[in-house]
Amino acid sequence: VSYSELYALVARCAAALQRAGVGPGDRVAGFLPNVPETVVAMLGTAALGATWSSTSPDFGFQGVLDRFGQIEPKVLFCADGYRYNGTVHDSLDKVRHLTEAIASIRRTVVVPFVGSGAALPEGATAWEDFLGPGPAPDPAFPEFPFDHPLYVLYSSGTTGVPKCIVHGAG
Repeated sequence: VSYSELYALVARCAAALQRAGVGPGDRVAGFLPNVPETVVAMLGTAALGATWSSTSPDFGFQGVLDRFGQIEPKVLFCADGYRYNGTVHDSLDKVRHLTEAIASIRRTVVVPFVGSGAALPEGATAWEDFLGPGPAPDPAFPEFPFDHPLYVLYSSGTTGVPKCIVHGAG
């Protein structure tokens, strides 16, 4: 992905998130592998002053719920599945359960990573449909205070529920 392509995708994602009602103080979660769409969603979230959090799609349901349940995301980005040790694993069943368990999730956006062709969870939107047609206006990239929450990462969870580690915009 070139810098200009990344910029255009981030602009489209930020515009789509804004249409979905995301703004400063909201949380957006990514249940995604390390793919370009993850970076685009994170930068689109940051462009609006919202807070990004992510976890790997190979986590079990409870591990993801323990993390995202604490931050109450408004939007959940996820992959249709992931590959591990040469095997394709479906993610959408876990996503269905997550959207039932976390009442704050208003939008679920599915990235077609493994191309499983499985039916999207009820109410979910495919990545390209969520972004809408391009191009989008340039994001404003407003400045925020040094301590404005930008990312939430988590402790390992080995001593109980994982603890949120908030990183500021500074």
